[in-house]
Amino acid sequence: MITTRATALAALLATGSLSAHAEVFMSEAWAKQACDAWNKSSTLTAELADWAKNDDGRGFKTIQMYRDKCGLGSKVELKISNKDGKAICTYGGAVTNSNPDYGVDYLMHATDENWTCMGKGECKAAGSMMTGKLKFSGPKMEAMGVMGPFNAFLALTGSVGGDKSACP
Repeated sequence: MITTRATALAALLATGSLSAHAEVFMSEAWAKQACDAWNKSSTLTAELADWAKNDDGRGFKTIQMYRDKCGLGSKVELKISNKDGKAICTYGGAVTNSNPDYGVDYLMHATDENWTCMGKGECKAAGSMMTGKLKFSGPKMEAMGVMGPFNAFLALTGSVGGDKSACP
């Protein structure tokens, strides 16, 4: 019995279906993984290329996010730049943009339950924003124009996963 369980666990770890060590959801290390996942997504890099150009001449825009139960002080940041016609995540980690411009930058937060729903793709971007499942600051009209890729971003939060039992 123990051998069977150990074999099953080893198989899950080998296939990547279960992480040996999950980062805390929305921690600095998690944000680094999310940045890497962004760059592997052709939906995000290609379909948000024009979106990434709206950076107020700074060369980047930021997406800051946090979990409601962990509070505003726990937010992390993804920095997105238009590089060679693609929206590339150049940084994921602790907040570096201490003065976001919500004409180009974004702040998002939600309950763990709602992050899970969005991460599974069960709650879509527009509905989550309209129902208050996803609290949002930033250029709303711009966001409405990129709902398809934004759904992919929300699903990315689930694909990166993470431990929600503790705050970062």
